[in-house]
Order: sequence, then C-alpha cells, then structure tokens
Amino acid sequence: MSKPFAGVRILDFTRYLAGPYGTYQLALLGADVVKIESRDGDETRSQLVGKEWAVRKMPPGFLAVNGNKRSMTLDLRRPEAVEIVKRLVTRADVVWENFRPGVMDKLGVGYDTLSAINPRLIYCAVSGFGHTGPERTTAAFDGKLQAMSGIMSITGEPAGGPMRAGFAICDTIGGMTAALAVSSALYQRTHTGRGQFVDVAMLDAALAFIPGPVSEYTVAGIEQRQIGNGSVSRKPTASRFRAGQGFIVLAVLTEKQFAGLMRTIGRADALDDPRFKDWAARTDNEPALRQVIEGALATDDPKTWEAKLTAADVPCACIWKIDEIVEHPQLEHRDVLQMVDSRFGPMKLVGSGFRLAHGSPSIDRAPPTLGEHTDEILGEAGYTPADIERLRRDAVI
Repeated sequence: MSKPFAGVRILDFTRYLAGPYGTYQLALLGADVVKIESRDGDETRSQLVGKEWAVRKMPPGFLAVNGNKRSMTLDLRRPEAVEIVKRLVTRADVVWENFRPGVMDKLGVGYDTLSAINPRLIYCAVSGFGHTGPERTTAAFDGKLQAMSGIMSITGEPAGGPMRAGFAICDTIGGMTAALAVSSALYQRTHTGRGQFVDVAMLDAALAFIPGPVSEYTVAGIEQRQIGNGSVSRKPTASRFRAGQGFIVLAVLTEKQFAGLMRTIGRADALDDPRFKDWAARTDNEPALRQVIEGALATDDPKTWEAKLTAADVPCACIWKIDEIVEHPQLEHRDVLQMVDSRFGPMKLVGSGFRLAHGSPSIDRAPPTLGEHTDEILGEAGYTPADIERLRRDAVI
C-alpha cells in the first residue's frame, strides 16, 4: 500500500528548523521532497555540533529533519537558476519556503510568478509573523517567539523568572502547523482543482498551541503565572516530588488515583486526615501534603517508585534522560526511532508520532548530502548532461 502523499512533489526552499521540520512530515508520508539549497547549503549544515558530522556538513540538527528528501543546489541570484525553478514548478504540487515576506518575490520566484505557471500550485510560506500585519517583515527565531508568545511567561519557577523550553518549541510548532495547512490545501484541491497561497505565522501557531492559558485570560480574566513543575490542573498531587536522591513527577488527578498513591507509599492513614479530605482541603494544605508524600518517597529511588506506582495505576514518571528514553521498549515496539543506512554508516533517527493501518510514515532514505541529487533532478526536468555540466561550470548549481 502506497503512502498518503506518494506522487506529491514538493519544492522545498526552507532552511533552519521550522520549514524543514514541516516538509519532513510529508516526506515521511511519501512526498517527493526536493530540497533546494544554496551552493553553501542550508544554514543548519553549519552547526558545530558533533565534530565528525559537522565536518561532513551533516550535523545532528540537519539529520533530524531531512530524511527521505533529495538535495539539489541552486544560486537563486542567477537568472539561469530562476529559469530552472520555473521549469521544475510545472511538475510540482507544492512550493514551501520560510524566507521573510518579499524575499522570494525579489528573487523572481514568488507566489504570483509561480502560480501563473502552475495554477494548481500550493505555495506555503512560513514566517515569524505571516505575510500581513505590522510585524510581517520583522526577523523571528525560536527564542524571540517563545518570549513574545507568552510561552515563557508561564514557564519556570515563580522565584526564578521566565524560562524558555529546552528545545525549539516554536519552530517545531510552526513546522507542524505548516504540515497540517499544506495537507488541508492538498485535500481541498481534490475538490476545487485550484492551488492557493498558504500563509503560516509561527506566532499565530504558538498561540494556537496554548489555547487553555489564552482563553483563561480572554474569557475569565485570569492572568497566568509561572507554576514551575506544578500541573495546569492546579492539583497539588500533580507536580514534581523529591524521591530518594532524585525526582519523580506525579500526575494524580482523581480520587481513585489519590487513594492509590497514599496506599502505595504506605500512608493510607492520610486518607482519613481531614486536611486531605477533598481537593479543596488538599490545596489549602499543600505544604503538609507534600511533606507526607516526600517523606514516604524518600525511602526509595525514583525508578523503583515509578514501577510500584505504575503497577498500582497511579500516573507518574521519574525524570528520564534522552539517552534513557530512546532505549525504552515502548518506543522500540512502536518503531519511533528508525535505523536508516547512509554513506556514513547506519544512523538512528526520529520518525513520525503516529501510525496508520496502511501506508504508515517511515524513514526510507538517509538525509542527503549537499547537492547529492542535483544531476538526477535536473535530468528529470529535461536537462542534458552537457547542460548540467555548463550550469555547474557557471556556478549556477
């Protein structure tokens, strides 16, 4: 059974993370993603992370989101390169870019130009603030958007000040939003036969991913505060607790779970304590309740408690490190991390977060080296070996 986007061709002009992460989602689902890079390559190729891989211009940050793609190089400042794009777009379904608004127009390959050549073309533009509004030409990277979106204002310890997430959350949110938007446009085209311009703003996407805190303010006037490791549920038993020499996170939200917690940690007596009779009382007496819980948890290590509490159907987890979770048998069973062969040997990469009954997403080809498929792609577009040699000699490709 073929994958959902088999036969869909995407011309991918994106770089850094938000754009490539989005195109990667459709590449996993079978789209032919042609990554069009400058002759120096996607800026992510220059990350100095992992010396051996950095020298190859294949650092981990690049490898993570470029599997299943083909790479070609073009100097879009050259008229010959613009003509190549125009030829390629006649057989493309999607053009995807994440330059500032107006850059692709200046290069001569903006939406108006390309859609005139191919009216069925879906053109996805990912930017910090979108193609309309007073901030549309403002530069935006993940850190700026984490700060501006409100995400940092609700993250961190109250006494420690705002804190950013430990990964580029706004980039990945923006990329996933773009993947959904392009998927929607492709589906709509099956009814209308028409392409369209898809405008994805990373700030908009970030707000769309925190609807709860936003609506608490817009509807109820509740101003958010940093709650550290506490739960958005405000339940005092849904937080981080000390356990042995480490920590464990409890997600105890129901009466049944609370009773299971108290019995498993050997404090069934607390169930009869009037200070903890219901959620209102537990919240009012949170310091005392924490003392009871952490006093019991101090007697063993986090992983032992995780096993005991999980067996009692009490939601919890100790703090797993990346090097630990990637070896978890659950992830192995789900094939979340997949092995793929490359010219540098086998590598393990993260695939998709879902499975289909048929045509599931998968990593079938290693991330490409810079320009690895230039000749192949140009040949498919009708360029002869002599044409390709001339374009290379003239530094167009």
